[in-house]
Amino acid sequence: MIALIVLVVMTLAAVALVRSVDTTNQIAGNMSFREGAVHSGERSTELAINEWIARYSGKDPATGKPYSKLWNDEPLQGYYAARKDPSATQSWDTFWAELGPKTVAADAAGNQVSYVIHRLCEFKDKAPHEANCSKPPAAASSGGSFSAGAVSTITSDQVYYRVTTRVVGPRNTVAYIQTIVAQ
Repeated sequence: MIALIVLVVMTLAAVALVRSVDTTNQIAGNMSFREGAVHSGERSTELAINEWIARYSGKDPATGKPYSKLWNDEPLQGYYAARKDPSATQSWDTFWAELGPKTVAADAAGNQVSYVIHRLCEFKDKAPHEANCSKPPAAASSGGSFSAGAVSTITSDQVYYRVTTRVVGPRNTVAYIQTIVAQ
């Protein structure tokens, strides 16, 4: 009789152990899929930075004038010259669908990546100094004068851009990555 009770207890312990190992494997698998999605998103974020921000910031070598391409929306490319944020009652999925992100070809692991770039400015169709853009603070002197012999005011021409990347993995893993770039 005691042997039968011990056998039942050992069987229940074995079932619990198998169940615990199965759950652990599922969690580890989900974490690895999420990590793969994040890595894929990071590569696409770099692509977005190089395709848009790095290419069109600065001056046009042909004319010597600043590029104005970053001053205007390019929705087909997932670029917006003025900041947009989701409303308090809006989900990220709804906000994402309304933006019309740029979709990148799926990678070898089956991760589908799309991104949106926002110039962190209040107004579009204007140069950064007219569009009330977010900028880094002055580097050295926070005060100063424009008169001769006085300490000059140091300002930055850099503008902040927010790159938001959404990755949908092969097992419906969804990851959002946001990066702020000063260019």
